[in-house]
Amino acid sequence: MHLAYPAVLSVLLFCVGIYGVLARRNAILVLMSVELMLNAVNLNLVAFDVWLRDALHSGQALTLFTIAIAAAEIGIGLAIVLMVYRNRGTSDVDRLRDTAEGPDGTPDDPDTTAAVLRAQKAEATA
Repeated sequence: MHLAYPAVLSVLLFCVGIYGVLARRNAILVLMSVELMLNAVNLNLVAFDVWLRDALHSGQALTLFTIAIAAAEIGIGLAIVLMVYRNRGTSDVDRLRDTAEGPDGTPDDPDTTAAVLRAQKAEATA
């Protein structure tokens, strides 16, 4: 088997993953694109392991390690995305900001944040 075929496929998968990370706004689709990039790396590791005829199969062992790390990453990442969606009502990456920042980008004061939340509740009930 030629090394060029899996290498080209791996490059294409990695490029699609990069496009997904850069162009998508939904956090779940960004996580899926990261997984696609990790799978492209796994394909490269296995292809080079077969091509080099490594006796220890270190490429395949590293691939198993990468798959375990990717599974943990997607589990933790999905839990974070779900908690952000529950708290903020959106998983749009562009609309999410650091919790320590206010709407204008300056750090929030906890007392000011509580006052703003009370004012919003008062407006909603009125």
